[in-house]
Amino acid sequence: MASRMSIKAALIMAILALLGSALSCDSSSPSEAPDFTLSTLTGGNVTLSDLQGTPVVLNFWSISCSYCRQQLPYLENVAKQAEGQIEVIAVNMVDSAASVQSFFGDYEPTMIVALDENGEVFVNYCQNFDNSRGYIPFTLFIDGEGMVRYKRIGAFASEEALWNTLHDVFGITVP
Repeated sequence: MASRMSIKAALIMAILALLGSALSCDSSSPSEAPDFTLSTLTGGNVTLSDLQGTPVVLNFWSISCSYCRQQLPYLENVAKQAEGQIEVIAVNMVDSAASVQSFFGDYEPTMIVALDENGEVFVNYCQNFDNSRGYIPFTLFIDGEGMVRYKRIGAFASEEALWNTLHDVFGITVP
């Protein structure tokens, strides 16, 4: 009888631990997004605080990450279809500007492609938003007041899943 109760207790503790980690993986109470300025693929700069008043989807990615490359078209389609409602910033970390330019070739993305060649912005966001292992893709949804309303570690399974999250977080729907 005692062993049956300890098994139940262990199962309950395991379930609670799993629920706790699942809930902390994607979303938590809003926190202010750290400001940054990064160079962009087009030769300019992007400063997060300059986008105040506009919701931002901030995605960290790398050319070597297959899940990141799979998700980029979803982000680009959202940037095109929701233009004027949100900004999408795809922050490439570690790869050189020449490598990122070569990756996109002649295509000029609608989303802002920013370059974090030394990874400082990525590390700061990982430390501030519970991504201590530095997993990518790492995506944050920042409201117009600069507060992170949602984070996702890992890729969106589909463009529809990304749109659903945009709707849930910002009320934005497919145009």
